[in-house]
Amino acid sequence: MELVDNKYQLTGGIDPLELCKTYGTPLYVYDSSVMERQYRRITEAFQYPDIKIHYACKALTNLTVMKLFRKWGAGLDCVSIQEVQQGILAGYKPEDILYTPNFAGMDEYDEAVRLGVKINIDAIPMLENWGLHHKHIPVCLRINPHLMAGGHENISVGHIDSKFGISIHQLPHVLRVVESQGLLIEGLHMHTGSDILDVDVFIRGADILFEAARKFSNLQYIDLGSGFKVPYKPDDIETDVEELGEKLSERFTSFCREYGRSLTLMFEPGKFLVSESGYLFAKCTLVKQTTSTVFIGLDTGLNHLIRPMFYGSYHKIVNVTEPTFKPRIYTVVGNICETDTFGVDRRIAEAVEGDIIGFYNAGAYGWMMASNYNSRPRPAEVLIHNGKAHLIRRRETVEDLTRNQIQIDI
Repeated sequence: MELVDNKYQLTGGIDPLELCKTYGTPLYVYDSSVMERQYRRITEAFQYPDIKIHYACKALTNLTVMKLFRKWGAGLDCVSIQEVQQGILAGYKPEDILYTPNFAGMDEYDEAVRLGVKINIDAIPMLENWGLHHKHIPVCLRINPHLMAGGHENISVGHIDSKFGISIHQLPHVLRVVESQGLLIEGLHMHTGSDILDVDVFIRGADILFEAARKFSNLQYIDLGSGFKVPYKPDDIETDVEELGEKLSERFTSFCREYGRSLTLMFEPGKFLVSESGYLFAKCTLVKQTTSTVFIGLDTGLNHLIRPMFYGSYHKIVNVTEPTFKPRIYTVVGNICETDTFGVDRRIAEAVEGDIIGFYNAGAYGWMMASNYNSRPRPAEVLIHNGKAHLIRRRETVEDLTRNQIQIDI
């Protein structure tokens, strides 16, 4: 969203204020051209010929968005069997889906086998169970390389106390299980978390996986996960995927030469692909001044965008209705009956009741982490594609909130 002639415009000159009039607020809006730009950035950054990008759909699981990534050539990374089922509904071939759960029950794994998708295992006990139930089905091993990454403890998951992955230090145990059970290992996967700034973190992780890969003779692919950082603040830094592509292509080519054959290099970005494509628009319901603070109150809250309260994420916030008014210092809050703060001491063009307030970088984990807390319905979703706005999820109603409730006479 850019300021053009003192008015905010979305791609194709679409007026966000008109979208809010048409579809109401709060409203999530996504730009498919940004998604495609980010996808092409990754695929074009690597000179290595056999690269596969799996879209980590937990970031935004809308079926229309998933179909777009399939159209562009992406596979799908799923963390639940329900995401797998939606991926198949969106037209993905089972072989293009990687199922990467943690602490899922054996029934989910059984269903993944039935559906024919690739399967990632991240615990030694589950690996042992695999030998009892599905030893003929090849699997991928999810390795925790113990590389610290992520700007907040909730998204930094490569540490030694993380619940994710099999510790690289447990590799000898893994090898004993694989040999004793006669398991087929087709891939290795690295998990580090989000917001990796330094390309060298990926290189160190790759080197760790390359060393582990030498213990397995029949690998088909190595998956380096994701964690690419996107910019949030003005002049913010981001992962240099072009530098990563250049360095890692050379490194991976060299490894494959040593390994004796070419493997597929895989990544599974989510936030990197959709975060910058998305906006959340909300209406100012009240401007309230206390003895120390001026609040902009909105018709949305942490029930629709929990990231700032959950792990302190920063979202640029603007007055879409009156962008040229003199800026004032505001704390922007929601309408939920909890401490519900989006941003503190932000310089925003002076706002009044009825103004539309816009949040940037709302494409990833916004709608997907939304809830019905305080019995408030979740927002509608709109996709801008080829210069036109398309409703891709209707706004919930009170009927949706009560649809599955069963009233009994008491």
